[in-house]
Amino acid sequence: MSSAEPKGKKQKKEEDDGIPLPDLSPVDFINLTSHSDAFGVDPIPVSWGHPNPMVRGPVICTIRHAAQRNAIGAHQGSYCVYTGLAVAAGKLNPEHMPDLKLTSPVFDIGPFPSWADPKKIASIDPFGHVVTDCYRSYLDKGYDIRPTIAVTKAHIDLPETREAMAAGRLKADGTVLLATGQSIVSKAAIEPVWYLPEVARRFGCTEAILRQSIFRMTNGMYPELITRPDLKIFLPPIGGLTIYIWGDPATIPDEDIPLTCRVHDECNGSDVFGSDICTCRPYMTHAIEECIKTAQAGGCGIVVYFRKEGRSLGEVTKYLVYNTRKRQEGGDSAEKYFNCTEQVAGVQDTRFQALMPDPLHFLGVTKIHNFISMSDMKYNAIVQTGIKIENRVEIPPELVPADAQVEITAKVFHGYNAGSSYKGIDMKDMKETKGREYAYEQPKEKQAAEYIVDDK
Repeated sequence: MSSAEPKGKKQKKEEDDGIPLPDLSPVDFINLTSHSDAFGVDPIPVSWGHPNPMVRGPVICTIRHAAQRNAIGAHQGSYCVYTGLAVAAGKLNPEHMPDLKLTSPVFDIGPFPSWADPKKIASIDPFGHVVTDCYRSYLDKGYDIRPTIAVTKAHIDLPETREAMAAGRLKADGTVLLATGQSIVSKAAIEPVWYLPEVARRFGCTEAILRQSIFRMTNGMYPELITRPDLKIFLPPIGGLTIYIWGDPATIPDEDIPLTCRVHDECNGSDVFGSDICTCRPYMTHAIEECIKTAQAGGCGIVVYFRKEGRSLGEVTKYLVYNTRKRQEGGDSAEKYFNCTEQVAGVQDTRFQALMPDPLHFLGVTKIHNFISMSDMKYNAIVQTGIKIENRVEIPPELVPADAQVEITAKVFHGYNAGSSYKGIDMKDMKETKGREYAYEQPKEKQAAEYIVDDK
């Protein structure tokens, strides 16, 4: 007993800094859900939108502080399931505390006035990259608080950049672009952190409806969405985003310094493997080329890469749509481009873009001089949050792959910004623009017995 710290001294320490001592939960205890009014439940307060990070409070969503946890869900987005597998396999100690002392950002971001405005940031934690600075007093007391943003630098090596150098469109300067064709970038990886009241407002529904809808459509995966209305923060099991920056990030908030930007939604087939059924990779690499040019001229270029595969419907759904497009009567046509998605998925698009501008506000963006996008949904979502867009840049026609003519024709006809390159697309073009034929056979109905595996 004599070696233990006197009880009064512990309480005094707690009163001096206002931070309660951490309540360490046994990691082998399984609790199916928790309730707001249950005994011992005492989440660390969060005042979302407060400019002082200590008053705002840390986001605590680890398993070590069940009573003091103030967020629903888990870190690492959809990868949190792999953490469970690692524990099950005996490869990860569930009580492991990360060593964060060498993980701090390699360049500064913020703070900016937008960080204190929930209408501008409600899907990421603006203090998520500075946990070791802002919440050092919590960490020193033994709290397990994880960063939700990591900030680093890298060299990017793209064949399209080397092709642009060979064609004379880009020239190495040794600072932004090396003679090898590599470009030097600053980048940030971001996990989603949702402030549910504001997310509900942006989607035009009540917070209760939002919670119920997510709970229902995830088959009850997160019961605390229903049982813990006091917890306003949710770390959803979805992909996050990555920000790539060419040039000096410190210039981003200065409206007098040129800023080029593309907001890009993941397309694995095109972005990684070069599938030519869409314009995703050529538009992205064109944006990178423009970002490099802007950075070399003293400005800055940004590509925000969202993990929203297949319009956030997923890659399986996307491939089912591809099959439908190619097999439908009359073949793959611009006229029926969007109908095929709705036929398979019940909706044309689940990206919605209501949360998309948040990373721009995280960077302090107030004006985009060159927006490399034809999407009216993205344009409208950005300008409605107060960011000015000066110039919209369409994909050059020569970069549109042959099989992607269906996509670009349908999108422009249905409202995408045509720029000077795609004006005049009409219903005649919609009917006449056809995609590649694959001579797929019509699907034949089979009986389940035909799929029995012969394991002899």
